[in-house]
Amino acid sequence: MNQTSKPTVTGMATRREFLKKSATAAAAVAATSLLRRPVYGQAPSVNVAGANNRLVVGYIGVGGMGQTHVRTQKSRANENNIVQVAVCDVSKHRCEETQKLIGGDVKAFTDYRKLLELKDIDAVTIATVDHWHAKCAIDAMNAGKHVYVEKPMTRYLGEAFEVYDTVKRTGKVLQVGSQGCSDGKWHKAAEWIREDKIGPLVMAQGSYMRNNPKGEWNYAIQEWATPQDIDWKLWLGPVARKKDFSADDYFRWRKYYPYCGGLLSDLVPHKAHPYLLATGNPEYPVRVACVGSRKVHTDQNTPDTPERDVPEIVQIIAEFPSGMVMHITSSSVNEQGTQEMIRGHKGSLTMAGNRVELRPERPYTDEIDPETSEAFSGENVEAHEKNWFDCIRSNKAPNCGIELATRVQTIVSLAEISERLNVMCVFDAKTRKVTTGDGREVKLPTYGWTELS
Repeated sequence: MNQTSKPTVTGMATRREFLKKSATAAAAVAATSLLRRPVYGQAPSVNVAGANNRLVVGYIGVGGMGQTHVRTQKSRANENNIVQVAVCDVSKHRCEETQKLIGGDVKAFTDYRKLLELKDIDAVTIATVDHWHAKCAIDAMNAGKHVYVEKPMTRYLGEAFEVYDTVKRTGKVLQVGSQGCSDGKWHKAAEWIREDKIGPLVMAQGSYMRNNPKGEWNYAIQEWATPQDIDWKLWLGPVARKKDFSADDYFRWRKYYPYCGGLLSDLVPHKAHPYLLATGNPEYPVRVACVGSRKVHTDQNTPDTPERDVPEIVQIIAEFPSGMVMHITSSSVNEQGTQEMIRGHKGSLTMAGNRVELRPERPYTDEIDPETSEAFSGENVEAHEKNWFDCIRSNKAPNCGIELATRVQTIVSLAEISERLNVMCVFDAKTRKVTTGDGREVKLPTYGWTELS
């Protein structure tokens, strides 16, 4: 090589610079094809079409979380341009309490179907006991209403597909109440992952931990809760657990099958939704396994008997077609969590508080720069509700819409089947069938799944 052909120091491209230029060129080539498929984890634009259209809202289920939605939406009614016109609950006391909270000429019903008959209602917020989520959501969409439904989206997996098909048929906007999906750090993580900053995804890990000395969900029983106040038959609906009124079941239903799945349906969705969103391309799981135990809080009269049906600690492992594995732990008897992280082949993302950090793996430090993005708002119910209202007006997919929510519900439901049947669950997204690891088909559970209680 002669002297004139030698590269100078100032003109020499480092390996990192070369790779960055190559990545930029590749991104430009892929841009057209990328726009042809849905991009998950991207918050809708704030420039919402039809933002001046007032939305008329009703509420089905106004207990603890239902009242939270009434209060937060009332506090931002002007900002979101909504009007609250009707409430429904099987408890007359809760109906009257919520009417007073909203004020004005608010209608109240004990049967949600009467509320859905109101033609002027555009959207409903559903915060009932879990086993009513699917029925109320489906009936609402069939009645022409948009839906915000609390997590879990449904009690059982078969219902999730019914809700999915109804959304697709009616075109209504459905948001599931996992408000972490409106926390910007998960969208930033999705952005970085779509930009291939951490390489192929390897593993996501997270936890939702509590420690209640009296046992989680042992809420106080109120004096007003009587058979004269509560339509017990309507509250039970498809569940045949107890025919006679039970205030314990009414207030502490999260402890018992078949009203809910316990930690799997109450706390796990708060992690599974944002983590799957953050992958940038949510997938259905192909395999799910779960273990759980219920040994800490026992019946006072029979110490060897747990005082609840559902586990006090669960651990889920889910595998996805891309090869990524997700590990989620949840507990109501120890509050020490695991590090919140998404691991890639070339780097890892850690999520904590209002920030997300990108850390390159040692072999790729010349290729990938560490980054930090922060000042995100965190989990915020008001932001999640606003996202729903904005998407109704813009007809865009909300942050926790049907595609993401159905995939998460599949994880949650398969985890419950796995834990209760002591099997590995294998899922086929095309046929929507579940089999065990040795190929036996699992009949999707419905109400009356008593043989596993």
